[in-house]
Amino acid sequence: MIMSCGDHKVPSVSVLKGVGAAMVNKLQRLGIYNLQDLLFHLPMRYQDRTSVKEIGSLQIGDEAVIEAEVVNSEIKFSKKRTMLCRLHDGSGSITLRFFHFSAAQKNNLKVGKLLRCFGEVRPGPHGLEMVHPEYKSIDAAVNTAIEECLTPVYPMTEGLQQNRVRSLMAQALLWLDSGELAELLPKELRVQWSLPQLHKSLQYLHAPPPEADRELLALGMHPAQRRLAFEELLAHHLTLLNLRQKIQCDGGHALSSPGGSCAALLEQLPFSLTNAQTRVGVEVASDLSKGLPMLRLIQGDVGSGKTIVAAFAAVQTVENNFQAAIMAPTEILAEQHYLNFKNWLEPLQIKVGMITGKIKGKKRVSQLEALANGETQVIVGTHALFQEEVRFYNLGLAVIDEQHRFGVHQRLSLREKGRDGVRSPHQLIMTATPIPRTLTMSAYADLDCSIIDELPPGRKAVHTVVISDERRDEVIERVRSACREKRQVYWVCTLIEESELLQCQAAEVTAEQLRLQLPEFNIGLIHGRMKSIEKQTIMQQFKGDPENTAKIDLLVATTVIEVGVDVPNASVMIIENPERLGLAQLHQLRGRVGRGSVESFCLLLYRAPLSKVGKKRLKIMRDTNDGFLIAEKDLEIRGPGEVLGTRQTGEMQFRIADLQRDADLLEQVQQLAMQVNTNQQLVEAITRRWLGQGEEYGHV
Repeated sequence: MIMSCGDHKVPSVSVLKGVGAAMVNKLQRLGIYNLQDLLFHLPMRYQDRTSVKEIGSLQIGDEAVIEAEVVNSEIKFSKKRTMLCRLHDGSGSITLRFFHFSAAQKNNLKVGKLLRCFGEVRPGPHGLEMVHPEYKSIDAAVNTAIEECLTPVYPMTEGLQQNRVRSLMAQALLWLDSGELAELLPKELRVQWSLPQLHKSLQYLHAPPPEADRELLALGMHPAQRRLAFEELLAHHLTLLNLRQKIQCDGGHALSSPGGSCAALLEQLPFSLTNAQTRVGVEVASDLSKGLPMLRLIQGDVGSGKTIVAAFAAVQTVENNFQAAIMAPTEILAEQHYLNFKNWLEPLQIKVGMITGKIKGKKRVSQLEALANGETQVIVGTHALFQEEVRFYNLGLAVIDEQHRFGVHQRLSLREKGRDGVRSPHQLIMTATPIPRTLTMSAYADLDCSIIDELPPGRKAVHTVVISDERRDEVIERVRSACREKRQVYWVCTLIEESELLQCQAAEVTAEQLRLQLPEFNIGLIHGRMKSIEKQTIMQQFKGDPENTAKIDLLVATTVIEVGVDVPNASVMIIENPERLGLAQLHQLRGRVGRGSVESFCLLLYRAPLSKVGKKRLKIMRDTNDGFLIAEKDLEIRGPGEVLGTRQTGEMQFRIADLQRDADLLEQVQQLAMQVNTNQQLVEAITRRWLGQGEEYGHV
């Protein structure tokens, strides 16, 4: 099997000596299909076998090569049958310990044998030991060659051994020496950005000289590693730029500037827009008026008012006789968006509808028909909007809330629903989970970015208290005091288990306990297994409305209330077992309080003992309300894969690059991407090399 790479062909690993079908399957588990993949499978660390150490100089924890004579060999019987070999080299003694051994091994380790061994030095009951070291017999009269380079240690999979991979890599390096692996970056660009040659980088990383800086290699900061990381980041960036170009090549609907309906919406709002909302609204309106599909990401901390900006975009779309779709990740958030858009837009004679998975029967059929014939002008929904049965009359704008919950494929499939064969709908992506600049520059390179960096006037920072669940009674009294003052309270239950059923059961038990402890107050319960209408009713009773005061004082909930829920009178939140949640999720939950003008509190009710990571997370939450700072810390703790949710979606998986470690390369990568983006052949070769079949997430 031959795979294309640039102007060259890359042979499959099956061409290597000793690689049959079983070995091919094992290598594929590591993502290795061809010789290029094998060469890009870099060592995770190195061993120094380039010199022989005297036993007398060894320290516990050393990995070392020794040469010594077997002075004693015996089998001990205790809990396990163990073979012990005592070695001496004139400077000291060491014991080799084997828990698994054969009769042949026993015979090969006789007294008087001269051995060369490699292993980790450990403490034992009678001095230093090596457990199951690598060893071979040598002849004192013959000069046995020592390793000339550091020995690589590769990431493994079940059924593979280091020596086997090293043997295959040696064959791959011979192929590399033949010059078959294309150098894709032109020399002038490599000189401009001080990038070493690909060939030399790979040779160095698989066989570093003894004097190599092992610490720099361990950190992934050696120039040879950075050369590969740079090209991989470039491939991902080019893919996203290609995605943007393909979308914009279709052309978009040029929507004329906001008119009377937008002015009427502004007039009827019971609040004034912040300067940041106005600025971002102008950017969005400008994008909509162009003949290119808008691709814009709006970031704003919890409570910054992104939804009203989306509403103005929807009104501008409807004014131009197109439909707008608002997509949310949860039913609760979809329902809240539906109520908000209905309240804002229906006085303007704009019909708003909703489609979620739980809307069934005649009501669903009716809503689908109204959407398909254009009667419904703004539709709000969950991922149900992706379903094939959902047809639009003329979709002009797709608003996707909480982008990190959806993959690129999902938002592209919604875009396809509005494609008329010629032009694509505008896309407005919103997130209340601030995205670190590193991730914005890499994962969202296909989007323009706007930030609403201002909270509405009157908002006060939420005071966060970290408290042990051993002081639960004090927390109950804090809740009682808040409810007596006619303030409302959230009590959030979390579980380690992913099981929604177990989370719901935990919330039900907590609600019953609180009803016994706080009988004078109305306590509600909401969780993910409730029917949509039940959740909507509970939230309405908790929120109240201008004509009716709230009927629920304390709402026990699972993390289903993480995003979007807006109850200005709620001023206290208790989060049980907060150490089980990530920083972004904790910050989202905390954002449900502090939405009014009253001082608000978030109590993180943890269970001891806390892990180091748990302590770190809770300290960050206590020390800051800055969502962007929290996002950066979250990235440090969890890594980009989890922050982006890509462990689930399969996107943005890097072989060599690390978005945190290599963040300083991103600006150079962006600049180089603009330089080479016009060379389609080069772009295709680079993306094919690094993404292979995975590049399809950039296809439309």
